[in-house]
Amino acid sequence: MTPIIRIQDIAAHLGETVTLQGWLYARTDKGKLQFLQVRDGTGVVQCVVFKKDVPEEVFEAAARLTQESSLEVTGTVRADPRAPGTPGGFELGVSDVRPVQVATEYPITPKEHGVEFLMDWRHLWIRSSRQWAILRIRATIMRAIREWLDGNGFLEMSTPIITPSAAEGTSTLFALDYFGENAYLAQSGQLYNEANIGAFGKVYCFGPTFRAEKSKTRRHLTEFWMVEPEIAYCDLDQLLVIEENFVSHIVQTVLRERAAELKALGRDTSALEKMIPPFPRITYDDAVERLRKLAAETDDPEQKELLKIEWGDDFGSPHETALTKQFEKPVFIVGYPTVVKAFYMEPWPGRPEVCKSADLLAPEGYGEIIGGSERISDHDTLLQRIHDHKLPVENYKWYLDLRKYGTVPHSGFGLGVERTVAWICGTEHIRETNPFPRMLQRSYP
Repeated sequence: MTPIIRIQDIAAHLGETVTLQGWLYARTDKGKLQFLQVRDGTGVVQCVVFKKDVPEEVFEAAARLTQESSLEVTGTVRADPRAPGTPGGFELGVSDVRPVQVATEYPITPKEHGVEFLMDWRHLWIRSSRQWAILRIRATIMRAIREWLDGNGFLEMSTPIITPSAAEGTSTLFALDYFGENAYLAQSGQLYNEANIGAFGKVYCFGPTFRAEKSKTRRHLTEFWMVEPEIAYCDLDQLLVIEENFVSHIVQTVLRERAAELKALGRDTSALEKMIPPFPRITYDDAVERLRKLAAETDDPEQKELLKIEWGDDFGSPHETALTKQFEKPVFIVGYPTVVKAFYMEPWPGRPEVCKSADLLAPEGYGEIIGGSERISDHDTLLQRIHDHKLPVENYKWYLDLRKYGTVPHSGFGLGVERTVAWICGTEHIRETNPFPRMLQRSYP
């Protein structure tokens, strides 16, 4: 019986007769030769149908195939360094073609399509070579995340998606009626993980999070995936070492396992190869001074306006892009003003207007990929911060309880999967980094 194999394993079957099950990515008709580009989810390989080598009905079946038709194809694996595909260098000399379904006219063609058209057809667009490469890299990133955390003593916890209160500010909550009570889609699992560390020490949650931000930028989604580690007995300095080793592992894993996909995307990997700790660190104060200096040095009035900043302002995309251009690696910005950060962040000793927080900005203008901080461990300080933010104390009673029963210094961070994928892949827009992205005015398909 002819073995059914996957394209990613084709090199191990050189000289053998095998069967592939997949879809027709493209077909070239050369008269007595049909060149079928067949994909199966693991790669693409060229299958050559030579009229004199197959029965007439097989050749005619191959000639009738349309783009994205499903098929089974049998043939002998042979080496050819010129053969296109992923993996390249191999092709199939076809002896049989069995159509499973001949597809109707495919709506996505080689011509230029608008973004909205492609997003309406996202369920088919993910089959394209570029989207295929990006989403395979995404899967590798998600596996590398779990691999590093599981291998470094973290335990994965499931945290609620339906919550009674805000974690990151009340202005970006998706509200829902929970049997007559107010509830929200989770912005973060962090608060629950702060409870989990009291039982397990080092934990993480990993799943979708939701922000009702009316932001129509290349960096924002309303539903995105985030991994959130939380560590007991950990201060901010210790946290940054964890973060840079974590990010470096993710990047090196992709470089090692997804070189073909990065090449297909045209990604310059030389920049990624430099992602070895330590990463540079500057303070928020220093970052503001750097931006002011850049604004003063430019003769471009528009750029000068974009870089304008006052101490106490949060950084926007132009600020983050300008700062990251000064470094070859991701850069930590440490010690943000308390007013621009969440209520639970530990005050900086001797500077209550500053909190023990740090954002990690990716190079090349991809912005913040990690936000982290040391958490407030003192009950009364946390209670005051909840009052300062005008949050309903009753919703945070359980969270305050954690400061009564064995409170310890602790820290954590959140890494956004889609922004990390965008940076590593070098994609222009975050919409390509999620199989079915949810954005402002986009919930279909």
